[in-house]
Amino acid sequence: MEHQSPVALVVGVTGMVGLSLAEALKQPDCLGGPWKVYGGARHSPDEWFPSSILDGFITFDAVNSADTHAKLLPIANEVTHIFWVTFQFVEDEEVNITVNKSMLHNVVTVLKSSPSSPLTHITVQTGTKHYMGPIYDPVRSNKLICHEPPFNENMPRLPYPNFYYTLEDLVASYTPSITYSIHRSSLIIGASSRSAINAMMMLATYAAICRHVGLPFRYPGNRYTWEHFCDMSDAGVLAKQHVWAGVTKKAKNQAFNCTNGDIFTWKSMWMLLSEVFDVEFVELDDKEEFDIIELMRDKGEVWDLIVEKYGLHKTKLKEIACFEAMVPVVRFEFQHVSSMNKSKDYGFLEYADTFKSIKLWVAKLREMKLIPSYQQ
Repeated sequence: MEHQSPVALVVGVTGMVGLSLAEALKQPDCLGGPWKVYGGARHSPDEWFPSSILDGFITFDAVNSADTHAKLLPIANEVTHIFWVTFQFVEDEEVNITVNKSMLHNVVTVLKSSPSSPLTHITVQTGTKHYMGPIYDPVRSNKLICHEPPFNENMPRLPYPNFYYTLEDLVASYTPSITYSIHRSSLIIGASSRSAINAMMMLATYAAICRHVGLPFRYPGNRYTWEHFCDMSDAGVLAKQHVWAGVTKKAKNQAFNCTNGDIFTWKSMWMLLSEVFDVEFVELDDKEEFDIIELMRDKGEVWDLIVEKYGLHKTKLKEIACFEAMVPVVRFEFQHVSSMNKSKDYGFLEYADTFKSIKLWVAKLREMKLIPSYQQ
């Protein structure tokens, strides 16, 4: 039997990691390549998305099994690798479990349905909520049992419902005919106006609004995170880890943390952000409680004015910046740090300098006309 060239389906291609994956897979020197790349998402891409990097874009609703079947059946005899970098997210974790499991199940069911299905591997993007529990749950988050950082992949599951655990169990159930890899990211930095939780877009829109209306660019977190360590995951490094695990025999059926490999304090990060967003650095003031969610609640029209003034792609603040998701992260009472030792032991050695990474992604967001540039 002759070796089939790999064919990828990137589900969630318009998100931060999805875009980086599509770009990585189409590089001439990409591991396992040359790749044919299909991208899938719920909505057709806007003009900021470079559709030309894909061999085909498929718009489908993974929650809807009939729609998924109709749209994906034509490529079921081609796809060798699913890169799963999408999720639907609400506060109720039981709902997250049901919806996210059915989405992945629907896609795999269609792609396995072809008698000549070549599907061999599924990569699944999850995150450090694996080690922290339901940080967004309004009830459970007040008294969480977390693992002690730095987080490592051998830590047992926590006694909470978590759709990450459900997705891991689902892909494990397809073995041995289909292998899998799990990718546990930290805070992801990348470029997209379609990611539900995008730290760079939150910080960039917040800074732009502060600059526009003359508000101080205040840190919305606590003293602990201001002074203690945190890490991040560059979307490009994450994309490379997905591809590496998808084609490396030793990495099959394993879970890997994926961070940049360095750490920072939010104080040092706030200094950098003040510089790149051209706003004045403000020291943390403990005396006054600061609620960024409340502050930004009525700023949608201000963002509309900024979009108009700087000729940006038309985006709505509530769709690109979920400040409710940012607040728990900057108010942790533990150091948000993951170990990359397992990943390195298995042979994945990519890394990123987080501060350089921030500057590169801010430049990319400006180039993509998603955030304002103040250079004359």
